[in-house]
This record gives sequence, structure tokens and C-alpha cells, in this order.
Amino acid sequence: RMQEQQASSQQAGSQERREIYTYEAQWTIYALAFSQREEAERKFRLALGSFVEEYTNRVSLVQRRDAFALTGKTAPEDGSAFVRIGEFEHPYPATKILWSPDTKSRRDLLATTGDYLRVWSVEEARGEPATVEMVAVLNNNKNSDYCAPLTSFDWNESEPSLVGTSSIDTTCTIWDLAVPAVKAQLIAHDKEVYDMAFARGKDIFASVGADGSVRLFDLRTLEHSTIVYETAGLSPILRLAWNKQDPNYIATVLADESKTVVLDVRVPSIPVAELGGHTACVNAIAWAPHSSCHLCTCSDDAQALIWDLTAMPKPIDDPILAYNADAQVNQLQWSAAHHEWIAIAYNSTMQMLHV
Repeated sequence: RMQEQQASSQQAGSQERREIYTYEAQWTIYALAFSQREEAERKFRLALGSFVEEYTNRVSLVQRRDAFALTGKTAPEDGSAFVRIGEFEHPYPATKILWSPDTKSRRDLLATTGDYLRVWSVEEARGEPATVEMVAVLNNNKNSDYCAPLTSFDWNESEPSLVGTSSIDTTCTIWDLAVPAVKAQLIAHDKEVYDMAFARGKDIFASVGADGSVRLFDLRTLEHSTIVYETAGLSPILRLAWNKQDPNYIATVLADESKTVVLDVRVPSIPVAELGGHTACVNAIAWAPHSSCHLCTCSDDAQALIWDLTAMPKPIDDPILAYNADAQVNQLQWSAAHHEWIAIAYNSTMQMLHV
């Protein structure tokens, strides 16, 4: 249970429900993604990617047992909180997994990055286990045997045919999945690009990388980019998360830093907040999908913390919730379909936490 550091009475009535659901994989978990579907029989699904130092890795699709029961299928009663509903092989560890934000589509799609961007379709027949079929491999580097690994990607929520990838070759590529073809490719940074994310809407995205900068781009005018922040000493920035409720705010993870830097894009170069609650490097961040002022961070200190940023630009000293895991927390996702649930991953364990 996430411990509230300020006493709260509204929690008292919810103790009967389970607060933590745990899944044990056969391998170290790195990539992690919540399905965005809201139909009862597709609730509480996650994709988990392995981190194994060899070519063949795996992606598992799991569903909370109580939601799986609504599908009419049977699963072995092994006492676990999740049922594995599908699995497929993946070349190299997936650097990121996302389910399609198009919740009305007939097909249930997910995408992964690693050596290339791949799109997968989860096919389900009534009463049968799910099968996963690869429907596209997207590679923009046709002339070379060498492929520059993709570090991350984002799937545009306003226009689900748009996917943007970031690469160690300094580029970002925007794909139109409807064709499929490259809509735009640009040299985004002076060094490797480690992450990219779309803002709300379909035109604006940002990227971060080894050159220590956060850069903003607009698909309508790609000849210009805006540097909104650079780290002291140009130390690398590993991750960014764009606030979808208030697109003025971006949160970033810096290499080997225990603080999370929050930026206001209207005030370049000066962080609007620095969250210092962790005692080891931050590994992942996620904004609440339903609130403009709540952010979750996780760290090598084995904690996941939730912050209330309402008081910005006044300093934010302490989180409002803290959860202590059993090991370094590598990954974190906040469910867009079920706002009160967060998933974290450490070692081979995934936990779904009620917040």
C-alpha cells in the first residue's frame, strides 16, 4: 500500500479491496505498458518486456485474474494475481512498449522499439489463448546493413497513425502508420537521442539526449527547434514525460541524478521545480493521466513517490505518497484507462499499486 505521508480520512473505507497485485516473470522486466482499452474483458492488461543479454528476448501479455475471468476463458488456478494471456519473441530487449491509444479500433495493436520499430496485433478468438502477430517492421535505413538502435518512441494520442522514434544516430523519425511511411526524419541532437514524447495534440513533440538538452519541435515547421533547457555541464538527459493535462510542463530524468527536473516551456532554461525526494538515481517518471499536478517517480532507492505540484513555483519538498519496493525500481507506468492504478517493475517482479 502506498503510505500517505499526510494523514487522510478518505482512505479509511477502501481497505477491503486489494491494494497490491504482483506478477513474477521468468526474467528481468524492463519495458512495461498498460493497455488503454476500457472494455470489461480487456481491463487491467499489461505488456512486459524482458531484459536478457542475448538476441532472443520476450514480451509477455498479462491480465489481472479478476478481469480475465470476465472473458469466459479458463486459466490454471496457480494462486497468482495475473494470467499470462500471450507471449512472443522479440529481437533484443524492447527499449519501450506501448499499446495503441486508439481505444475504438477493432484490432488491439501494440508497438515496440529495439533494433527497429515493430507493430504487433493481438488476435483473440472466443475461448482461445491470444495470438500475437507482427504486422509491420518499420526501418528507415534502407541503404545499410547497420541499424542504429532505437532508444524510445511515443504514440500520438490525438492522431494514432503517428508514431515518433528516437535513435542513437542523433535522429528522431515520425512515422505515419496508415501508409506506412516516414512522415519526417530530422537530426534532433548533437549526440544520441534517448527519448521523445508528443505534447497534447498532433504537431508538437520534444526530445532529450546525451547532449544534455531538451528540444521542442513542431511538425509544421521542422526547420526550427527550440532548446528549452540544458543541464549544467551538459550531462545527459535520459527520459522526458509531457504533462497531457497542462502541456506547459515537461518532467525529465537526468543521468545518475536523484532529482527530477520539472520544466515550464514558457520559461526556458530555468526549472520550475526540482524534486529531491530520492536517495539514488531516478529511473522513470509518469504524470497522472487525469490530473495536471501529480507526478510519480521511481528510483534505485527502491521507492516510488507521488508528488503534488499544485504549489509550483514554490519549492516542493516532500512527496504525498511513498511506496517501498523490495529492490531498485526500473520502470513505472500510470494507467490511462484506470487512473487509480500504477504499475512498477523491479528485477523480475511487476506490481500494480492502488493509489
